[in-house]
Amino acid sequence: TADMAIFSEETFGPVAALFKFSSESEALDMANATQSGLASYVYTRDIGRVFRVSEGLQYGMVGVNTGIVSSEVAPFGGVKESGVGREGSKYGIEEYLEIKYVCFGDLDK
Repeated sequence: TADMAIFSEETFGPVAALFKFSSESEALDMANATQSGLASYVYTRDIGRVFRVSEGLQYGMVGVNTGIVSSEVAPFGGVKESGVGREGSKYGIEEYLEIKYVCFGDLDK
């Protein structure tokens, strides 16, 4: 039930919490009713649902038909209270970089 700690806390461990839902919208509302947002998972064969649900989930990483989302080439990180920014991949370095814009004009004078 929604009163259980696992419904709203970010649990790190080998556990799968299963909750019944009646519609895709209800499932998204239940999944997003938390202050955490590291990773989420969806299992479906409907490619339209893949895009709708992964877009609607308020999480930094979404696994589709897999429980393994971490990889050295994938950006690792969450949203909400699960962090800001990304580690790994080409995006992990961005928070350590400063961008500078240089505009050239009339160099022939």
